[in-house]
Amino acid sequence: MFALGVLLIIGGLIIAPIPGPGGVFLIAPGVALILKTSWWAKRHYVRLKRWQPKAGYWTDRALRRKNARHRYERMKEQKGQAGPSGD
Repeated sequence: MFALGVLLIIGGLIIAPIPGPGGVFLIAPGVALILKTSWWAKRHYVRLKRWQPKAGYWTDRALRRKNARHRYERMKEQKGQAGPSGD
């Protein structure tokens, strides 16, 4: 599965210069396969999310990660329960 993910990413990079969004449809599933099968990739993904939270948010959203969706829902609930700041 890891090798298939790498091949999809390479194929997406080859197709990327061609007009249209073709490369994205190969790169995204390739990244998802690599993240599912590689501990090394997961560690680097976590580092990316800590270093660039916005990038982590968008990659979680693109990969449709369930745990990320639950985390963001909890964050929204906590902000809603905090109430007005009183400024």
